Amino acid sequence: MSKRNQHIVPHEHGWAVRGAGSQKASSVHRTQREAIDAGREIVRNQNTELFVHGRDGRIRERDSHGNDPFPPRG
Repeated sequence: MSKRNQHIVPHEHGWAVRGAGSQKASSVHRTQREAIDAGREIVRNQNTELFVHGRDGRIRERDSHGNDPFPPRG
C-alpha cells in the first residue's frame, strides 16, 4: 500500500475511505464515523493525513499523523 493521504467522502452506499488521487474506494462504511475510524487507522500507520469531507464534498475536518513541520509548543 502506497503512502498517500486518505479522504472520507460520501458514497452511494454510505461513506468511503479513498486514497488521494484514487477513483476507487479503499473501503465503504455505513456511517461517516465508521469510515473516519477506518481512515484514521490507515493514516496512523502511514504517517499521512486524513481529510473528512461533508455531504457537499467540501473538506470540513483535517487530521494529521505525519511529520508536522510546525508541531504545537507545550
